Amino acid sequence: MSDTIIVPCRQPGEPAITSPVLFFVNPGDTSAIISEARRRHGKKHFLFHSNLFEIPGQAPLFWAGPALGAPAAVMVLEKLIALGSTDVIVHGWCGALTPDLAAGEVFLPSQSLSEEGTSAHYPVAVKPPAAHAGLRRQLGDFLQHNGYPVKQGPIWTTDAPFRETRQKVEQYGSQGIMAVDMEFAALCTVAAYRRVRLAAVMLVSDELYHPAWRPLYASRSFKQQSLEIFFALSRFACNIC
Repeated sequence: MSDTIIVPCRQPGEPAITSPVLFFVNPGDTSAIISEARRRHGKKHFLFHSNLFEIPGQAPLFWAGPALGAPAAVMVLEKLIALGSTDVIVHGWCGALTPDLAAGEVFLPSQSLSEEGTSAHYPVAVKPPAAHAGLRRQLGDFLQHNGYPVKQGPIWTTDAPFRETRQKVEQYGSQGIMAVDMEFAALCTVAAYRRVRLAAVMLVSDELYHPAWRPLYASRSFKQQSLEIFFALSRFACNIC
């Protein structure tokens, strides 16, 4: 470890996380997830600009989010790890770079091309940033078994969604990079640095490979699908407690 000045830690009165955390990054899911947490009598804890709910049960569940973009997401992840988390399941959205991936499909990113600014501050020996292979495999098996066909492959993580140029989409797509997001590379880097397991499940929200951009995330059916996947992942988290 370095001589870092600010060290993430658990403060008196904060929860000890003893089971997997389900971490959603997109603000669009927030209202419905908070409502469901309250319906389940979840206890809310401090988590910077985000939310942390402890859901009672035979083994408590922990839901965290949202945290859009790499810096915000890493702040949340660091705190979750400081509270004891060793298994993190990320639920997010991504854009498709190639026709091999369509809006509404479920995507499990394997590794990432990092074009965000957070990862470079964490010295890790293994690159490129990648999901934990075992946890990703478990997630893929669970989703397939529960009627959610999945696709897997590399993703591009960027801090600048309004600079996703046609040239980059075509270049990265031709290299086999299937999708783009704003958090995955940074989260995987921190997970490797802190030696915890992390994998992500993403719903494809838009298609960038057409002459004109095709977004889907504003539709009611997409929002419903996103929440269905979140609650399916909550069941998965219960099974690996």
